[in-house]
Amino acid sequence: MVKNSFISVITQEENSGSVEFQVFHFTSKIRRLTLHLELHKRDFLSQRGLRIILGKRQRLLTYLSKKKKVRYKKLMDKLDIRESKTR
Repeated sequence: MVKNSFISVITQEENSGSVEFQVFHFTSKIRRLTLHLELHKRDFLSQRGLRIILGKRQRLLTYLSKKKKVRYKKLMDKLDIRESKTR
């Protein structure tokens, strides 16, 4: 899970429009929906919402990895996200 110290740092220092904040926000939504879907396996609308959010986060991470490699690596380490496989 995300460390509480990182949560306070990202919310205080970053504005809500930055790529890092958006990825952090999507990651927290993904983790919340994942826990919900463990209890409610047949909630297909939540599954669809989860796939949509995963796609949005993936597009933001791809943008960040192409434009600002150092910030991308730092964010991936702090949020404990695996790097995506390249096609």
